[in-house]
Amino acid sequence: MNSLVFYLIIIIPVSGFLLERYLEYLNSRMWSEKLPAELKGICDGEAYRKTQLYEKDNRKLSFWSSLFNLAVILLMVILGGFAFLDTLVRSVSNDVIIISLLFFAFIGVGSEIINFPFSWHDTFVIEKKYGFNTMTVRTFITDHLKSWFIALIIGIPVLALITWIYYRLGKGFWLYAWGLITVFSIFINFFYSEWIVPLFNKQTPLIESPLRSKIEAYAAKAGFRLRNIYVIDGSKRSTKANAYFSGFGSKKRIVLYDTLIKEMSDEEIVAVLAHETGHYKKKHVLRRLVSSILQTGLMLFLFSLVVDNPALSGALGAGTSSFHIGLIVFGILYSPLSLVIGLAGNYISRKNEFEADRYARDTYNPEFLASALKKLSVKNLSNMMPHPAYVFFHYSHPPLLARLAKLE
Repeated sequence: MNSLVFYLIIIIPVSGFLLERYLEYLNSRMWSEKLPAELKGICDGEAYRKTQLYEKDNRKLSFWSSLFNLAVILLMVILGGFAFLDTLVRSVSNDVIIISLLFFAFIGVGSEIINFPFSWHDTFVIEKKYGFNTMTVRTFITDHLKSWFIALIIGIPVLALITWIYYRLGKGFWLYAWGLITVFSIFINFFYSEWIVPLFNKQTPLIESPLRSKIEAYAAKAGFRLRNIYVIDGSKRSTKANAYFSGFGSKKRIVLYDTLIKEMSDEEIVAVLAHETGHYKKKHVLRRLVSSILQTGLMLFLFSLVVDNPALSGALGAGTSSFHIGLIVFGILYSPLSLVIGLAGNYISRKNEFEADRYARDTYNPEFLASALKKLSVKNLSNMMPHPAYVFFHYSHPPLLARLAKLE
């Protein structure tokens, strides 16, 4: 049994890496020297060429980043790195909770060290090369420090409590862990924009202006109660434009990037907000939260069935079964099922995007939404001609041309 699990731990990550490379290869086959006829009127030849170069540079970075991370995982498995780390943290304490916290702390720090250079290259080489990056080195570093601070003050108590529940209750732990994570997820959805976002960005209410008047007029017409309209200083980090909807009930708010306001007309911005309103009206936000909660419950239930199986720890060379070693092995073995769930999630998400587009079309103006989508794709150097297989595996939003066709 140990041998079977060991080989699966090797085969699954390698298979995932090879699948990703094949999908990227298919994507590259869609490129052409000349501007495709389908994109005429959307962008010119130079802009199209730039999207391909941007895609190529990101693909190259993805290849080396994925290859390096895969190599580290394989070496940790084959050379007994996880077992060594388990022995190391056990030499520090006999408390099972402290052992788990130290184990995942080492894993987290190691992952951050490994991926920091790739993140730096992405921000200060690729994004800067294509005119997107506006982030200073100081902001880049403080963002990482803040992220770690959040992980510490939130992650440590949650992980410690789940570990304590497991060692206290055994296999039945998953129900209580699921309840804890559910409460936490709902809490974050309500207060993310108020408590987390301000640590990184400044949000200010949209001032009284023709744009605000048009947004409020549309909201009243659509029967959408909206008091919270904010502008976020996205230009602090990037020139890319975006907008999003967050929260529920009195906490719901629409957030516009200042770059979006700069790039688009008032009518185009209202069309984007009509799309976001469609997500709320169609209950996509609520369904996505419920789906996430159900997926977490399934994962925890399956984990509870195997967590104390000696084959999991034995496959990594650890002599004693433990929560943290079991979680590492299960995380890898769960990947194929996670992929299937992700594919279903992406399909539903793309369907929801079409529904939100139709809502915007029916309640506002399809021409303004189409214009906004074109501007966003060209401005953000989105791949406007992706391979269908790549879309199937990775896209949570339909490709531009598919969305435009549905708006006609």
